[in-house]
Amino acid sequence: QLQLVESGGGLVQPGGSLRLSCTASGFTLANYAIGWFRQAPGKEREGLLCISRSYGSTYLTDSLKGRFTISRDNAKNTVYLQMYSLKPEDTAVYYCAADETDVLRGCSGLTYDYWGQGTQVTVSS
Repeated sequence: QLQLVESGGGLVQPGGSLRLSCTASGFTLANYAIGWFRQAPGKEREGLLCISRSYGSTYLTDSLKGRFTISRDNAKNTVYLQMYSLKPEDTAVYYCAADETDVLRGCSGLTYDYWGQGTQVTVSS
């Protein structure tokens, strides 16, 4: 079965940093564009960042520029979300999702067919 597993979440103080990991099993991430999303209680799911097969990154939420970055290591079948200067409003369950696509597509018009179960990030003093 195709699976994505997020890890690296936890409790962090405001201003701290976390790196989340998204690791695939049952398929090769090099053939997929990957997006990071989050959902806080009572809010809609929010798209954060996407990374294409050609390593180009796209911010799905402009307000995250300068604090969040996305990267991938195809040899480890893993995509990362690096978060800096965390704020209490960043508290949410964070998800990764995969879309099999052409190497030239980038991050537009994706359907994200495969999703992980999420990892909790709590920012609190």
